[in-house]
Amino acid sequence: MAVALVPEGLLPTVTLSLAIGAQRMAARNALVRNLQAVETLGSTTFICTDKTGTLTQNRMNAVEVWTPAGLLGITGQGYGPGAQITGEGAAAPGAAAFQAAQRLSAAARAASVGRAVQHEGQWIAEGDPMEAAIDALATRLAGPGGRAAEPTVSHRFAFDPRRLRESAIVGTTLSVKGAPESVIPLCRGDGGRGDGGGDSAGDSADRALQMVDQMASHGLRVLAVAQRSLPGRPGARFKLEEVETGLTLLGLIGLHDPPRAEVRLSLQAARDAGIKVGMVTGDHAFTAAAIARETGLIGSPEVVLEGHNLPEDDEVLAALLDRDGVVVSRVTPEQKLRVARLLQHRGHVLAMTGDGVNDGPALQQADIGVAMGLSGTDVAREAADLVLLDDDFATIIAAVEQGRATYANIRRFLTYHLTDNVAELTPFVFWALSGGRFPLALSVLQILALDIGTDLLPALALGSEAPSKGALKRSPERRHLMDAALMFRVFALLGPVEALMEMTAYTAVLFGAGWRPGAELPPSDVLMAASGAAFSTVVLGQLANAFACRSATVPPWRLGWFTNRLLLWAVLAELGLLTVFLFLGPVAALLGQAPPTPGGLAVALAAIPAVLLADWLYKEARHRRGGRAAPAAPPKRS
Repeated sequence: MAVALVPEGLLPTVTLSLAIGAQRMAARNALVRNLQAVETLGSTTFICTDKTGTLTQNRMNAVEVWTPAGLLGITGQGYGPGAQITGEGAAAPGAAAFQAAQRLSAAARAASVGRAVQHEGQWIAEGDPMEAAIDALATRLAGPGGRAAEPTVSHRFAFDPRRLRESAIVGTTLSVKGAPESVIPLCRGDGGRGDGGGDSAGDSADRALQMVDQMASHGLRVLAVAQRSLPGRPGARFKLEEVETGLTLLGLIGLHDPPRAEVRLSLQAARDAGIKVGMVTGDHAFTAAAIARETGLIGSPEVVLEGHNLPEDDEVLAALLDRDGVVVSRVTPEQKLRVARLLQHRGHVLAMTGDGVNDGPALQQADIGVAMGLSGTDVAREAADLVLLDDDFATIIAAVEQGRATYANIRRFLTYHLTDNVAELTPFVFWALSGGRFPLALSVLQILALDIGTDLLPALALGSEAPSKGALKRSPERRHLMDAALMFRVFALLGPVEALMEMTAYTAVLFGAGWRPGAELPPSDVLMAASGAAFSTVVLGQLANAFACRSATVPPWRLGWFTNRLLLWAVLAELGLLTVFLFLGPVAALLGQAPPTPGGLAVALAAIPAVLLADWLYKEARHRRGGRAAPAAPPKRS
């Protein structure tokens, strides 16, 4: 009884199905680090995506430079040195605006590590694409052949998500670049006009903040650049906060990162699949909102939250977050973790993207942590369940589709396995209820031969079923694998039909030999032939069940008998094993069975149409009941 109830083939089937799903995801640039994530992806209800590199191409290009002396436009391709410069004083390299822009780009380059390098005739980013774009800007403003020498940096202070800036000391000059709201408050003086103008610090800051909003509203990522002269070379024990003060604002750099062409379609696919999408980014609110509008992510009405203004009350914030198209900007790592927890408390299965060291806690908190493979850090990748090898949002949707297919496949072979268990348990029930007067149709070895032998390959083939066309056209699966529909199909439909045919074949052989209930047990050869008939019925019934389990709503002839080639090979292998188990003498004797009589074989073969007919009637009844429960909507009025 224990052997009949335990589906021994279920563990390898589940494992290999998840592995097949992971392999298919890897072919679509989604590398699975946690095998369980393959199935969980199918239940995703909310995706929190970053902006840079996921919705955009992460190909930065500095297109605007503002200094207190004027605004310049930069038009160049990629990271190459050639560019067209327009704007105030652009035609005169000696003009104040041009000189101020040169000074700004040189300071920003000193505070950067990434560089634009030429590789096989192509200019590419080496390191952070944003810093490579700054390096390209400095080269473009220096003019043809005027690439500046590499600065000798004595102290470098890396970007920190709390400071939102980074800086470097070259000689006795400190250069700082970072988020405008982090750099501008540290500035004083004449705003870096360089022309003897008399702007006050307040006027310069106000003008800069206005330009920040203007640039960001065009979807540009904005950096502020500042500088100061130190009284001398800092010692080994100087404090950063003592030098990052009293800065002179040099100006702003506006960087453009074009959205990915396929993002709009991917976002629509997510919404068709019943998945909400929100943007969680460290960028300026205007920049994030502009990109969200350009890609079609932002919802209606528009909800754009800023990290420093998030409500303290968790219930209020959760209600604001739990909507499609929400944008959360200027978030800290702690706030990103809070967003993840609140969405999960609202009942969402959450996928969260991240690429930085400080994204690790949020990635671990999310149900599916998604790290960037191209631009992400090792820490983010280690904390994630899924790594996007191309950093593309569309890859997440492809992974969700495969996750849904894997979930459906697990339900398919779970139905398949458990149906077999009903047929295996039924002979014991007959034997026990009769007090042992009704012979036992199947032995333990026969049950093991069914579970590990004939059933395993068709179950694996069901576990490799490709995603259905409508996988992304329905809401996420939020039910248990063992729900009422599956239990009814197994224990009230397919299992009883298979068990009925099994016991009919068994008794047909016994009755054909003249045995009647209550009489002495028939000879062993009759018992072995009857047991062989019961065994054959279960195998042939499961053959039909494998095709029936390919869909919970569509009969197999509508899917096409030959559309799953692995299943065809598995069924042929199943028939081959049945032949070996019945007709190879030593194996048949070990299992305690023999080839069935013609009558027993006829009943066994009848199990195939019996299972398919029961499955078709069930699906037709479900379809008609569903049609009555959900009548067609009335036509819209013009």
